[in-house]
Amino acid sequence: MNTFMLLLPETLLLVFAFVVFTLDMIWKTREGNQANTLAVITLIGALSAFVATIFVWAQANSGAVQLAVIATDPDGQVPMLAMDSFAMFFKVYATLTVALVGLLATDYVREKIQFPGEFYAMMLLAGLALMLVASSTNLVMIFLAFEFLSITSYLLTGYLRDNAFSIEAALKYFLYGSVASAVMLFGFSLIYGATGTLDLHGIAEALITADPTITHVLTIPALALIIVGLGFKIALVPFHQWSPEAYQGAPTPVTAFLSVGPKASGFALLVRVLIIAFPAFATVANSNWVLLLTGISILTMTFGNVVAMWQKDIKRLFAYSSIAQVGYMLIGVIAIAPQFIGGTPTVTGWAQGLNGLLLFLFGYLFTNLGSFAIILAVENNTGSTDIDAYNGLIKRSPYLASAFVIFLLSLIGIPPTAGFMGKLLVFGAAVEQQMYVLAAIGVFNSVISLYYYFGIARKMFFSPAQEDKPIHVSGSLNTVVAVSLVLVLAIAIFAQPFITWVSGSTQLLASTF
Repeated sequence: MNTFMLLLPETLLLVFAFVVFTLDMIWKTREGNQANTLAVITLIGALSAFVATIFVWAQANSGAVQLAVIATDPDGQVPMLAMDSFAMFFKVYATLTVALVGLLATDYVREKIQFPGEFYAMMLLAGLALMLVASSTNLVMIFLAFEFLSITSYLLTGYLRDNAFSIEAALKYFLYGSVASAVMLFGFSLIYGATGTLDLHGIAEALITADPTITHVLTIPALALIIVGLGFKIALVPFHQWSPEAYQGAPTPVTAFLSVGPKASGFALLVRVLIIAFPAFATVANSNWVLLLTGISILTMTFGNVVAMWQKDIKRLFAYSSIAQVGYMLIGVIAIAPQFIGGTPTVTGWAQGLNGLLLFLFGYLFTNLGSFAIILAVENNTGSTDIDAYNGLIKRSPYLASAFVIFLLSLIGIPPTAGFMGKLLVFGAAVEQQMYVLAAIGVFNSVISLYYYFGIARKMFFSPAQEDKPIHVSGSLNTVVAVSLVLVLAIAIFAQPFITWVSGSTQLLASTF
């Protein structure tokens, strides 16, 4: 019963995906009411999984349900999924992502998607994959969940079957993703060869007593290969090449999903793998993955910001903006490492690295989805994703223009926005660990981003509009913008409850077994 309760959110997403698939097969004709009904069912499914996650989390806090590592056999010898507070955080994240993207996509799907049922079912399954990736503690489970998420992402990216750009984006995404998965799988095979176990905690124990020759010949290259595979999913430089093409070619609701969902699950998995399986390798004496990630972080945030300055398409600009943002987030992962070296983490101070990463991700979810709701509204009215389409937006829709400015301020990291709080905790954690150069480079890159973010604002407020017709915004898009706007401001203005929540979500259950 405990296992069923812990897996209730995943079960609900799977059941609702099956329901959507079934109804789509029953309803043969493509009508607006059909698409709307499927959208409502998808929203109900996502919100049901959200409520179930909150319920299970509350039951665990009260002691009624025991959070645990779910095993494949009665003796618990093969742990596969860790149902801890860290996993619960990402379950909340996944359900909110599916709910908001489903709302955001309603008009787009009704007007442009030929098979709405398949689209919504794939979105629910993608949410399920996000949950499984974030909870995985076994190399086999990690690979299966990782590929589950990848396959659904490829299909959604190429969903406009008559659009050459969409097909090209999906093909490039698939080819890059296949290579990255193969590289990561090869890294897993080296780790298994060196330790004889697939469990992350078992790997850490085996490496403590392993022969130094095995460690240096097999483990260090394996760790580098695993970082390459995960770096692709997160879009770290130089594994980012798929990102601009996929963002520009995919249906805009799918672009919104790609900008938040896979990145969050990638970070969740990166934290689990590095902190549980390879804590000893954060030291200089043992390859120092901290130094490797520091270089990647600097390269990622700098490259993303510099290249974004030259973009003319808003979706492509947000692709490079997203690359820069994950560079900032990676600082939170780097700042975690010194707390875990040598055993049980000793966390002091308000900026702990991991809590900064989680708050950054949570704020980024609403910042980016709110931005893409506005991008989709403009695209629906102008038929263009060119940045010039935002000329004079303040006259055509003062509400959208004002909301977009707040989202852009959050991406820059200016108070009072969620982006500011995320960067404050992440950069603060770096300073606490005396990583002053890394924190300074992060702040400097945030200043660079002012150029292209304020470039959008300048067009909205000071460039003449191409036409005077008001921007029509549907109720579903208005809802996404409003919810996102409220939370982007609330996370900063009422910060303490959110900081307390994410700080309580940093428990990695498998790391204490």
